[in-house]
Amino acid sequence: MIVAELWRYPVKSMAGERLRQVELLPDGIRGDRLVQAYDARGRIVTARTRPGLLKHRATLGPDGQPLVDGRRWDAPEVGRDVEAAAGSGARLAKGSADARFDVLPLLVATDGAIEAFGHDGRRLRPNLVIGGVEGLAEREWEGRLLRAGHCLIAMHALRQRCVMTTFDPDTLEQDMGVLRRIVREFDGALALDCAVVRGGLVSVGDPAEVLST
Repeated sequence: MIVAELWRYPVKSMAGERLRQVELLPDGIRGDRLVQAYDARGRIVTARTRPGLLKHRATLGPDGQPLVDGRRWDAPEVGRDVEAAAGSGARLAKGSADARFDVLPLLVATDGAIEAFGHDGRRLRPNLVIGGVEGLAEREWEGRLLRAGHCLIAMHALRQRCVMTTFDPDTLEQDMGVLRRIVREFDGALALDCAVVRGGLVSVGDPAEVLST
């Protein structure tokens, strides 16, 4: 097995960036989900209810600050786009550590499960995709460790999927049948919620191995 893909999402609920190398820290990939969208009442809003956020792409600039469609995340024109996508008064802001992740800091998917899923793997919003995995082997990985390069990742539990999987990552066209199929054929869960045990650099092509403990 190898590390096949690496993804970072500098702004939560926006499209992310595919990378060749990332740095794993105790709180996940450096630069991941640094900024979140909030409504006029100060509540976090996501693409679950505001799918228009997904049409904007977030990357990390050379100064470590998120960019939205190539513009600094706190630029006035980005603010106008966020209001258009998430409602009047919506804004981007850097929140607390608890605001960054819905469950755990990393989501690990496998090429075998994505193939079985039968749709674009971006719908699952993974951080790491492990290649060379047969079928649904990931379903036996809960509670085990994944070694990716020199890093260690604790694979806690399969991720229960939500309505975000129903939106095409390019067109935003919604197909509720995608989520119904996940529930019907995969017990509602695909990919694994994970935490960093030993950090460091991870690159595409690094060897990957599932350890017994």
